[in-house]
Amino acid sequence: MAGVTEYVIVGAALFALGLVGFLSRRNLIVMFLSTEIMFQGVLVNVVAVGRLHGGLEGQAFGLFLLVIAAVEAGLALGLIVLLFRRRGTLDADAWSAMRG
Repeated sequence: MAGVTEYVIVGAALFALGLVGFLSRRNLIVMFLSTEIMFQGVLVNVVAVGRLHGGLEGQAFGLFLLVIAAVEAGLALGLIVLLFRRRGTLDADAWSAMRG
């Protein structure tokens, strides 16, 4: 059975992988997926800390975070579709200039 240390390492690796993906890519969908990977890394760490303390609070908080991630995914994908329809591209650099 894996200990808490292994879970924390996996969670940190997921978060680091998502951060690298978010900072290195300019496609909005890839940036969104990288954000979700970072969120899952945080979720793994929350459950690991809950296991360390021996209560069910970590698992309950993890379930709450999963619900928040699902809502965020729906909203973000809706916004990405709206942005694609408006400008015809998913390149983040095309959206960096503000227009008045």
